[in-house]
Parts: sequence; C-alpha cells; structure tokens
Amino acid sequence: MLWNIALEFFLLFLFIWFRNLPQYTNFKMLAILLATIVLHLTDLIILFISTCANAWRTDGVANYDLWYDCTQRNGGYNCRGTNDADWLQAVQALMVLATIFCLISFIFFLCQLFTLVKGGRFFFTAVFQVLASLFVMSGAIIYTVMSPEWKNENDTYGYAFVLAWLAFPLTLISGFIYIVLRKKE
Repeated sequence: MLWNIALEFFLLFLFIWFRNLPQYTNFKMLAILLATIVLHLTDLIILFISTCANAWRTDGVANYDLWYDCTQRNGGYNCRGTNDADWLQAVQALMVLATIFCLISFIFFLCQLFTLVKGGRFFFTAVFQVLASLFVMSGAIIYTVMSPEWKNENDTYGYAFVLAWLAFPLTLISGFIYIVLRKKE
C-alpha cells in the first residue's frame, strides 16, 4: 500500500517535471505514456489480487473471501465454498466485471495508441476504465454494508478488501487521465 502512494507521488513529480521541459516533447510524451501504462497495470494487478485473494475478512485462524471460507488447522487449510447469499454473488460479479473491464480498457488503450488520429482523445478507453472503477466501488460498498451481518467480534477486514478500496480511486484517476490525454506525434 505504501508503494502505491510512493508511485503516485513519483508520477506526480514526473508530470510536473516534464511539463516544464518544452524542448523534449517526444521524451515528455513517452514518459507520460509509460507512467499511464504503469498506473493502468498497477490497477489491473490490484483488481486481480483483490478479486482472487482469500483475505476479504479474517480473524487470525480463518480467512473469508468472495469464493472460499478457509480455516487453518494443524498447519493446513480446510476450505469450503462460501454461502450463496445474493449480495455476495453481486460482489463476486462486480469484482470480476471490474477486472475484465480494466483489462479490456488496457487492450483498447494499446489499440488506440496505434490507430487514433493525431490530437484524438482516448474516450473509449476512458469509458471502460471509469466503468471498472464504478464496478469495484459498488462491489466494495455492498461488501462493506452487508458483511457486518456475518462478522464476528474478532473479525477484521483483510488486505484484499483494502486493495479493492484502493483500486477504486486508482482506476478512477486512470480513467480521468485517459479523458484528458491526447495523442501526439
């Protein structure tokens, strides 16, 4: 989590620094594109981990996630499928959709990078990225609101839950960057 904050400050530093170097426009554009790609891949990795990891809720002995409830016994794990609650299935679907839309957005960005006309904006990529952020936000909100019904006194939210909430602003910022970003030659 700390490295994400450091990455954001680094990207902000690069943006401000390169903005003041007009004689290196090609280098500036390359750096902005690389920073955008790194941010998008970071979003994608965070979404994938938060969707797949077994740590949305934990109490030290047991881990609960979107897919399995695992209990540690005698050095091994005993896992069983989660309950088929409607709200949990909604969270599963929203997290999978967010990950898929983020991946599709990245593929569209790479395609538009080579096919978009000079001066064009990456609106199509931005739409999918903003939708991905709304999906992950909706899934995290549903889990936040509905999970206290299942939560024991010893349970805490795990790192996958925190990563899901972290993915929301990063994905939204990435989507807004694509709205502002123009293709230059």
